[in-house]
Order: sequence, then structure tokens, then C-alpha cells
Amino acid sequence: MNKERFKSTKIASVLGIIGNLFLLIIKAIIGFITNSQAMIADGFNSFLDIFSSIMTYIGNKIASKPKDDSHNFGHGKAEYIFSMLISTTMIYLSFEVLTNGVMSIFTRPNYHFSIWLIIVCIITIIVKLLLYIYTKKLSTKYNNLLIEANSKDHRNDCLLTLLTLSSVLFSMKGIYIIDSIVGIIISIWIFITAIKLFMKSYDVLMDKSIDEDTKKKVYALINSHQEIKRVVHFNSTPVGYRYQISFTIYVDGNLSTFESHAIADHLEDEIEKKIPEIYLTVIHVNPIKL
Repeated sequence: MNKERFKSTKIASVLGIIGNLFLLIIKAIIGFITNSQAMIADGFNSFLDIFSSIMTYIGNKIASKPKDDSHNFGHGKAEYIFSMLISTTMIYLSFEVLTNGVMSIFTRPNYHFSIWLIIVCIITIIVKLLLYIYTKKLSTKYNNLLIEANSKDHRNDCLLTLLTLSSVLFSMKGIYIIDSIVGIIISIWIFITAIKLFMKSYDVLMDKSIDEDTKKKVYALINSHQEIKRVVHFNSTPVGYRYQISFTIYVDGNLSTFESHAIADHLEDEIEKKIPEIYLTVIHVNPIKL
């Protein structure tokens, strides 16, 4: 499963680099020729997508390494470190695009309409829609934050390019201020997306506890064992995209050491087989007087 997961991430990142490099070139050429702030902002977004795909490739390569003596839980958190790098770069570029958009309102740059603006928008929407559909399926299947970040980025690009297209259509009617406004909207959109990605990465790197739904699944399995009388000290920590959990169970003190630990061993295996979000389960056993 892990090999398939890392291989799919590699393919998604390579496709993202190729697709976005193509879009960056055509957006940059047409954007600077026409001096369209919306298209230039869209071009900045494509540059960011290339950076995001490269970070996805590198992060995935590191995260795919198995555990070793120096990294007992593997290298899975590399996904979140590189996701945070992507988000901080997005925040920086969003301010750059915002500044250019605001300045263009007051300076009123010499805008030149071209039919190529419409053609580039349509090409971008098609390419990004295909990339979104592909990465969305992968992120759902493998619960991969890097692919999820790329998937959301492709989706957002489709919507943002629709805004760019609308500004181009308005310019045909002589309404040029929409071009600058769309550039500003794109910058704000990039910023909001970056903050959400940053917080999700931050939560994992700060060892945020397992979500309540998964915790309920664990307790459901625990409660299915009548031999277990009490559960305390439930703890969890993220290990890459999955979790390690530990807790203490109380069983009949009259059971032998072998019998009581057999209950814990069986439960550990059951949790790890039935709940894919769990990487490792560690159970401590205590006796209780009945």
C-alpha cells in the first residue's frame, strides 16, 4: 500500500510540473504582451504550482524512506514539512500579487486586449480540470496531504482562471478595472488556501491528537472485548499520515500474565488491521480486582 501511495504521489507531482510549466510559459507571454494584471497574477499562480509540485516530489521521496535507527517512526512527517514550505511560499506570493493588483488600479497600466487571452484561459481550465480529477482520486484513496494540497490547488486554479476569463470578457466592453480587481481576488484566494494548508501541516508537526471519529472506532473495538473492564491513559501522536496510539487496559486480576497479555496482543492486531489510520498500537495491561 505504501509503495503504491508514494509512486502515485511521484506521478502526480511530475504531471503537475509538466502541466504547470506549460501553462506558466503561455500565461507569462500573453500576460506581459497584453499587460493584463489578471493574467500575470494567474501566471504567478502557475509558478507557485510548479514550486508546489517540486516540493511534493521531494517531500514524497523523503517520506517514502523506511524507518531506521535515527528515525524509529520513519520519515512520514516530511510530507508536512514540505507542505508547510509550500504554504509559506504561497503566502509570500499572495502579497506580491496583491500589491501589483492594487497598484494597477491607481496607475492604470496600458492594457491591450488579445483573443489569445481567452484561448489561454480555456486551455488552463481544461488542463487544470484534468489534473484536479486525477489528484482528487489519489488523495481520497491514499489520504496524502501533499496530493490533497495539489488537488485543491488545481481546483482553485480552475475557478481563478474563470475569474481571469471574466475580466478578459469585461475588457472587450471597455471595462478594464475588473482586470485589476480579479488580480486582487486571486491574491486573496491564494492567501486563504495557504493559511489552511499551513494550519493542517502545523497540527501534525505539533503532534495534534487523533480525530474524534477515529478515536471512536478504536473505543468501539475496545468495548467489543468484555474481558476489558476499564481503559485509561489514551494517547496518540501522528507518524506521517497515520497515528501511533497507546493506552492502558484493566482486566481480571485472576487471569494469568499470559492470558491478560494475549487479550492486549489480539486487540493491537485487530485495531491495526481494521483501522488504516493507525500505524502502531501499544497497550499496557493492569490487573483489577473483581
